[in-house]
Amino acid sequence: MTNPHGSPDAPTGPRVLVIGATGYVGARLVPRLLADGADVSVLARTPARLDDVPWRDQVTVHEGGLGDEAALAAALAGVDVACHLVHSMGHSTDFEKEERETTEAFVRAVEAAGVGRIVHLSGLHPKDETDLSTHLRSRVEVGRIMLASSVPALVIQAGVVIGSGSASFEMIRHLTTRLPGMVTPKWVSNRIQPIAVRDVVHYLAAATTVPLDGELANGRIIDVGAPDVLTYGQMMQIYAEEAGLHRRLMVPVPVLTPKLSSLWMGLVTPLEPALARPLVESLRCEAIVLVDDADEVLGPPPGGRTSYREALREALRVPHGPSRPALWAAADPLGDPARLLPSDADWAGARPPAVWHARTR
Repeated sequence: MTNPHGSPDAPTGPRVLVIGATGYVGARLVPRLLADGADVSVLARTPARLDDVPWRDQVTVHEGGLGDEAALAAALAGVDVACHLVHSMGHSTDFEKEERETTEAFVRAVEAAGVGRIVHLSGLHPKDETDLSTHLRSRVEVGRIMLASSVPALVIQAGVVIGSGSASFEMIRHLTTRLPGMVTPKWVSNRIQPIAVRDVVHYLAAATTVPLDGELANGRIIDVGAPDVLTYGQMMQIYAEEAGLHRRLMVPVPVLTPKLSSLWMGLVTPLEPALARPLVESLRCEAIVLVDDADEVLGPPPGGRTSYREALREALRVPHGPSRPALWAAADPLGDPARLLPSDADWAGARPPAVWHARTR
């Protein structure tokens, strides 16, 4: 007997604990792992958030967070792979301190439990780390703590994730849709290497099973991205094309502080300020793949890496921002991860008013 996606009811793959299964990427990764035959368990602060999820009865749910050492130890017992997808950005007044402390506790628990590997989702950042944003600095430190563990850690570093519901994508969508012209900070000319959410899920799932030999024996960083390297401004203009909007007018100014930029974001996007500000601050740093060998190390996504334009098309099948489906029956996190899920943030379903449409021929 098989589940609707064809994977056997009896797991044949590794025992994987997903920490962050209720988040944007985690909600899309769990179905992929199950379809691949993994024996999946999840650690969730609020298990009730999983009550209506279609795969709820196919996983073991542990209640607790990273700060609960007893719950973490119980969840890690017998696990082959610990998949760490959580961060405190937007939820803590001092997320750097909280992330450092919870990561150190996580590594101690993983080592004590005899887990075989760690898979962690982090962020792309410049080679020169002297002027990182607070958000990226914390991401780098978390990755280093994991890489220093006695347990091999595969740290997957991704940039702007393209898919409806992704905070980074929603910023692009709202800014471009609502503003036909804008005064822009210097970071709109910074280089960005975005990635489709389906490709992020592919690389993370592959990292749970790739043999840990050769250069992977002790763990390593693996950068992932689309084949495109674009500026943020180019990403917005391509979005306008795909959404049927006129080309946007951008007037760069030499100085627009992160605080002013985040306030600007707050006026035109539904993102919470505590989430928007660290994201905006990070845009001052270029985010491109430094070592492009993910396909050789983990294997390429089916059909090859998704281009930025194609990723936009997948996210925009319902023009100008699809509303969040009320029921899981209308969602397909495995086959169509770029569309919104009922579990995505409330602001992800907001429809921005479109200004200055392009003429139809």
